[in-house]
Amino acid sequence: MLASVIVDDEPYCCEVLSASLEKYCREVTVVAICHSGMEAIKAINEHKPALVFLDVEMPKMNGFEMLKQLPAIDFDLIFTTSFDQYALKAFRVSAIDYLLKPIDREELQAAVQKVIQHSQKPIAQQLELLLQKVNHPATVLSKIAMPTMEGLQMIPVDSIVSCTSEGNYTVLLLKNKQKILVSRILKDIEEMLEDHSFARVHHSHLVNLNEINKYVRGEGGYLIMSDGSTVDVSRSKKELLMKKLMPGRE
Repeated sequence: MLASVIVDDEPYCCEVLSASLEKYCREVTVVAICHSGMEAIKAINEHKPALVFLDVEMPKMNGFEMLKQLPAIDFDLIFTTSFDQYALKAFRVSAIDYLLKPIDREELQAAVQKVIQHSQKPIAQQLELLLQKVNHPATVLSKIAMPTMEGLQMIPVDSIVSCTSEGNYTVLLLKNKQKILVSRILKDIEEMLEDHSFARVHHSHLVNLNEINKYVRGEGGYLIMSDGSTVDVSRSKKELLMKKLMPGRE
């Protein structure tokens, strides 16, 4: 069983989440419900939970400020938030799980299953990335957090040559020819890398524009990347790719 603490300044939200966990997530047991950051700090130190559901926006002390008051973050973390869609991209970049209010039952179950199946540590690095992106949304980060089957891997963005869809997973090909299987679909990876020089050139391929060595013409054509690998370009994506490679082209 996952001993869990719910932290939210709105009692109704706490009641709904607690009831949903009891009904749909039998692996989770709620050991404390807290309505403020100070209450949460005491409860976390007392109960040593495996999982904390944490509201982002709370008066006096928000979720981020509360985490800074803890001596260590040795539990899994799922944020509950009403942030808009732009701000939610920060959570994707950091690979930290979040639930958008009002919380959907299936999304709640999926988030809990992620915690059960594989830990998303190191949480400190995840939070650092998240706070950078939330506090400075225009900042382009040099590393990105990628969830793998073994855990969380911090990958320098400029080391990625291409990304290829593998069903519900994505394979990242790095400059050193290492392949990394990431537990995210390609669309999620595309959103995580949208502030960088990447382009979707095929429904199954995303490439680093800086790592393209050559474009070979064809119905859609294909790319020869810096590591010698080739990537197909779909006919529907060809024109957009040409505009990115030749910005002044009419």
